[in-house]
Amino acid sequence: MGDVDIAKGKNIIAQAGSIEKLQMETLGWLLGTFTGNASAQAERAAIVRHAMNKVSETAGAANFTTSYGDGNYLLLSSDRRVDGVMLESLIQEQKNSDLIPKLVTGLLAHRKAGHWLNTQENAFVLMALDLYFKTYEKTTPDFVARVWLGNDYAGDHAFKGRTTEYHQIDIAMKDVATHDKQSLTIQKDGAGRLYYRIGMKYAPADFKLPPADYGFVVERRYESVDDPKDVTKDKDGVWHIKAGARVRVKLNMVNENRRYHVALVDPMPAGLEAMNPELATTGPIPTDPNEQKARGAYWWWYGPWYEHQNMRDERTEAFASLLWEGVHEYSYVARATTPGNFVVPPPKAEEMYMPETFGRGASDRVIVE
Repeated sequence: MGDVDIAKGKNIIAQAGSIEKLQMETLGWLLGTFTGNASAQAERAAIVRHAMNKVSETAGAANFTTSYGDGNYLLLSSDRRVDGVMLESLIQEQKNSDLIPKLVTGLLAHRKAGHWLNTQENAFVLMALDLYFKTYEKTTPDFVARVWLGNDYAGDHAFKGRTTEYHQIDIAMKDVATHDKQSLTIQKDGAGRLYYRIGMKYAPADFKLPPADYGFVVERRYESVDDPKDVTKDKDGVWHIKAGARVRVKLNMVNENRRYHVALVDPMPAGLEAMNPELATTGPIPTDPNEQKARGAYWWWYGPWYEHQNMRDERTEAFASLLWEGVHEYSYVARATTPGNFVVPPPKAEEMYMPETFGRGASDRVIVE
């Protein structure tokens, strides 16, 4: 309400001994208190520097990493509330920071059914977003966006009024190649704020792909269900599966920070067919005897990490609107129906609306015999 006490804020830092010993939410409140005060310039700079070291950032979104330890539920702590408080303070302290739009994207992506987890999260996040709107979005959009690749004109589009409309300009890969190391220029002419994304789609030149980690680590392995001899792996890394055998496909997915609208996709070799438990003709699906042990003593309390799965002819898919950091397992059972020598594309995990955050496993070769 404008009734600030700079001296008391400095005393809180002094009692803690250093900025690093204070929680991120505390620093968010202190930064908002100190903002614009010349006598607290050193504290403001130290808080911002510490916060930048505690941010987890991808190409599309960002959030602050914070924890109160095992007792966080006693304090009604909330990661989203921390992001909201820090976002509001950063808007006041560093208006031109590139991190601010990413924090907004992360908070918006964290909603479920249009809202956040509880009243406190909703209140503090909405206050921060209201300040963001008043600071950056108060001007109604009325502009033209234009794109050049090198000296060649790629296209334009006019945006007028507040709308969710977006426009996509495609540039062929051959044109990108002929403009190697030339600048891509995006120009805005008119009032309003322009948001843009630059992405590239490409086809690999080799069927044998190594794993890649750009936000996810993904691994895949095949296991026998009925007889250990049904599934083997030779010294060259080629999988051998007995025709007619049932195979358990296991995928491990690791993400070091929370991810939004995640899709895990596992392409199947053409000789395998997934056993869909939703079909009455499938029959009983064999359970994994190690699953309960791996999930711990309280396995009955936690459901699977995914909210929905699809079993298609050539792939299986699992989806989660919000995925917390950690190691996540997904498995399904397939039957080897067709003999042959098959190349298997790698499994892949990605944020569907920010696909530059992705990861894939290695490609495999499967022989059904």
